Amino acid sequence: MNLGNMLAQRKDKKIYRDGDYTIKLFDEEYSKADILNEALNQARVEETPLNIPKIIEVTKIDGKWAIVLEYIEGRTLSSLMQENPEKKYEYLERFVDLQIFMNKQQCPMLNKIKDKMHRKISASGLEATIRYELHTRLESMPKHKKLCHGDFNPSNVIITEDNTPYIIDWSHATQGNASADTARTYLLFNLDGDVTTANMYMNLYCKKTDTALQYVQRWLPIVAASQLVKGKPEEKSFLKKWANVVDFE
Repeated sequence: MNLGNMLAQRKDKKIYRDGDYTIKLFDEEYSKADILNEALNQARVEETPLNIPKIIEVTKIDGKWAIVLEYIEGRTLSSLMQENPEKKYEYLERFVDLQIFMNKQQCPMLNKIKDKMHRKISASGLEATIRYELHTRLESMPKHKKLCHGDFNPSNVIITEDNTPYIIDWSHATQGNASADTARTYLLFNLDGDVTTANMYMNLYCKKTDTALQYVQRWLPIVAASQLVKGKPEEKSFLKKWANVVDFE
């Protein structure tokens, strides 16, 4: 494998392009179980009608685990929005339509979003009283079996030259209630400081799916608590404020 062309660098992984392949190379300390689970998630989602990069192999390069995927040539929706601000609503509408189509799919072998959220609330570091309220709220939410991405944002959608959308990065994929996925996307826009786009996105999603805004908002403290597990100091105060709200307004 040729690792000469690095596309991106994260805290615990580097992403390279080698011709028709994308190579996601993980640090030595990265959990092998998480790497194999990510590859398994991706393979399971491949069985749906969605356009996603296909897994080529899971291997080791210089002693480090790597996932090799198809390389998808194109532009992310995030970059298109930044370069064409006059088309932002149009791109955002396409983003929501793609999410709705994704949520209509089912992958019955994926982990359940409720189980994942319960684990994250328990590990959030929040006070016991708040954790109890969040666990109780989570358990009361309707149980669905829809495909949820877990990190659905415009930088994870690639538009090819022939205008085909591809969804990438399925490491957090689960099955469950689509409104949890929507609440997380709304949270991600807010964490980026783009409150205007966050509200535009939420209104578009609720209108297109005929979903009550209040219903999605009930997930916000839950997804805020789950985000705390990432341990990012710059997010801690913001997330604690959201997670502390029992009745989010």
